[in-house]
Amino acid sequence: MTTSLTSKRHELIVMRPAWADIDLGALHHNLKTIRTQAGKKRVLAILKANAYGHGLSRIAQELQDIDAIGVARVDEALQLRNAGVTQPIVLLEGFFEAKQIPVLAASNIQPVLHTKHQVNQLLQADNLPQAMRVWIKVDTGMHRLGLNLEDVERVYTQLKGSRNVVGEPVIMSHFACADEPAHPQNQVQLARYAQAVKVLPESVTSMANSAALFASLAPDYDWVRPGLSLYGISPFPGGVGRELALQPVMNLQASLISIRKINQGESVGYGAAWTAPHDTWIGIVAIGYGDGYPRHAPQGTPVWINGKEYPLVGRVAMDMITVELGPHMSAQLGDTAQLWGPDLAVERVAETVGTIPYELLCNVARRVNLHYIDGHDVSGLGEVS
Repeated sequence: MTTSLTSKRHELIVMRPAWADIDLGALHHNLKTIRTQAGKKRVLAILKANAYGHGLSRIAQELQDIDAIGVARVDEALQLRNAGVTQPIVLLEGFFEAKQIPVLAASNIQPVLHTKHQVNQLLQADNLPQAMRVWIKVDTGMHRLGLNLEDVERVYTQLKGSRNVVGEPVIMSHFACADEPAHPQNQVQLARYAQAVKVLPESVTSMANSAALFASLAPDYDWVRPGLSLYGISPFPGGVGRELALQPVMNLQASLISIRKINQGESVGYGAAWTAPHDTWIGIVAIGYGDGYPRHAPQGTPVWINGKEYPLVGRVAMDMITVELGPHMSAQLGDTAQLWGPDLAVERVAETVGTIPYELLCNVARRVNLHYIDGHDVSGLGEVS
């Protein structure tokens, strides 16, 4: 944090590089909305990729009443256990090698099994500290991960009969096109999934991610797996979270650290990529691609300052971006710029940049401090890991 004096205002100005306020009240609101949408279904909260940039351990600690937490990698699961998180943890990509199995068993981490190789490794494992709960992933048409339909009944029976497995394996699959509810692929996958679970009448089931949940694509199954919606973001192209009664959890911000007059015909930044079409003012905001702001953000990408949108101009640098403040500039040194958050939807920024909200959130860098707030009060600082 740095401070400077300005003769214009004769007051102390506090300026900060990029930070993100993480609104825990919005997180709980979104979970309540998800539970209302899900009815009596159990909720597997997806916290992979550092909880979509929101801070893995802190978000998990906040979700004390969640039915289970989903992460992608073993190190994420162990980080949660080391942080004192006791909720059930589901390892979405499963284990990568047999020596990880005893570690998962000891830490009560539930792997998703998506290859016959993984199944055989678990069946052959000796002297586990305790039996494990497991999930079985079925390929219903996405053709990324998952067992073939013809293998599911045999694998399910093998696992139920194994000394290394406790309880009913959960049968899960994943939509390829849930963000397009009318896409015919969704009905193809639902039919294949129904075929898989029909021969396993006692099985526990899971099919719906955020998009499928809010599109009511898989209403008859036991678990839902919200990811993006948990953080207040719409999973549908062109949509925003508030249309689904969701609230953004992340408010990414940085200070306005420089203001200067630019004459018509003068250029700004690397490559002289933008030239002022008229006399105007520009502002420098202390965030760049080193903080995870997208380097390829085009001219005109909106930035929110003091209740008004300003266009990004010039190239995004490692530590800074430039915005045009206009010929009748009203912003002041030290003002806070919102890159996305409650006033500027990340969905809109992503659409302008030509990407998806997932990428923007997950790319928030380690050096961006996360400030966890409850309402308007700061409740602590969290890791960016």
